[in-house]
Amino acid sequence: MLEARDLAIGYGATEIGVGLSLSVNAGDILCLLGPNGCGKTTLFRTLLGLLPALSGEVLLGGTPIAAQRRAEIARQIAYVPQAHAPPFPFAALEVVLMGRTARLGAFGQPGQRDRDAAMRALQQLGIGDLAHRDYSRLSGGQRQLVLIARALAQDATLIVMDEPTASLDFGNQAQVLAQVAALVSGAAAEGRGVILSTHDPDQAFALDARVLLMKDGRPHADGTADDVLTATNLSHVYGLPVSVETTGSGRKVCLPSLGRQSAPTMTSEAFTMA
Repeated sequence: MLEARDLAIGYGATEIGVGLSLSVNAGDILCLLGPNGCGKTTLFRTLLGLLPALSGEVLLGGTPIAAQRRAEIARQIAYVPQAHAPPFPFAALEVVLMGRTARLGAFGQPGQRDRDAAMRALQQLGIGDLAHRDYSRLSGGQRQLVLIARALAQDATLIVMDEPTASLDFGNQAQVLAQVAALVSGAAAEGRGVILSTHDPDQAFALDARVLLMKDGRPHADGTADDVLTATNLSHVYGLPVSVETTGSGRKVCLPSLGRQSAPTMTSEAFTMA
């Protein structure tokens, strides 16, 4: 679906990152992890075709993204921001319907087929009852699910998510992550792939994702969560002691040192995700 080859990224003459390569295929979840300022956002903007690569290339569907029109890109990649404040009190269904824009002509108006697609996306995520609710009055988790529904309605095969659980409480994080997993492995996955950024390595374990771990604009490690998210790698990238523990249920979690001599006792119940 998407391939980046030896990218150098940045703004004008200012280089932010170099040597960045990745690929995403159907059924993949790729997590970008790294400290603030390591270049994740700039890499996202380059992968979306919003910034030109300083060197290297991004291929979307086997074609250089720089050679594709915005409408072509939008039919292949959907973007889910970490927050969204609408200028008007749109209904949730109207927000999701905006995802159909890439499928309309220059002066096209959404028809019944588009409305049906938007409603199906809401129902697929289990939030069909929110269709006529004021989007601006929904909870943070509900708004994030509406934005994911908008991406589904866009009918793109690749979904790019910028910290989809940022600022959400524990319950809403679990709900959103469950839907992210279903996007590529559920009955209605339809050959999708997902790229997401997160500050929480535990989420990569929960999603059984591939991981690109970045430091200072460069790739530090790339591979499965088990191979990449080791105590050594995380301690080096984040600059503090980190331990990787296994819960009674077999799930791995990451624990930064807070000055204690040993990590707290783990229980499977404390880290079980619905």
